[in-house]
Amino acid sequence: MSVVSGAVLLGALMVPSAVAADTPGSTASPNSSMTAQGKKCGARDVSSAAPDYTNFDTPVVFRVATDAQGHSFVNDSRNAGVWINLGLLANAPSCITDSALSVTEANPGILYITLLAENGVLHEAQCTTSDTPFAPSNLVAACGPGFSILPNTPVV
Repeated sequence: MSVVSGAVLLGALMVPSAVAADTPGSTASPNSSMTAQGKKCGARDVSSAAPDYTNFDTPVVFRVATDAQGHSFVNDSRNAGVWINLGLLANAPSCITDSALSVTEANPGILYITLLAENGVLHEAQCTTSDTPFAPSNLVAACGPGFSILPNTPVV
């Protein structure tokens, strides 16, 4: 049984990282239409990327997690416990089944968020990293136009 503490605020899922990382249970709101319909998009998934350049004062890890309902969330380790719903970004795909992250070794860096939708299409967002941790209030600006489809995805 899962105990999820916290609240959904401005698209941010705020739960202890241990709960978000590996505890069984749904992170979807009980009032969600997907939960009510019992819609499942696939298994949960977690990806991470850790830049090793000196742009940050403390070590930083970026993570993306997906839930069984196909929602995706990003976490910046400098903002512990805050998981931001990637649905905030323009053109965000739904029913996510897999994710990948990478970050460039530059100052500022670019965080590449790649999501695989249930229909086999890959979607990518490029987000500029800075000294300010990602939060619901700044993610849209950091990620510019949001997600775009990667053409000719071979797994469709």
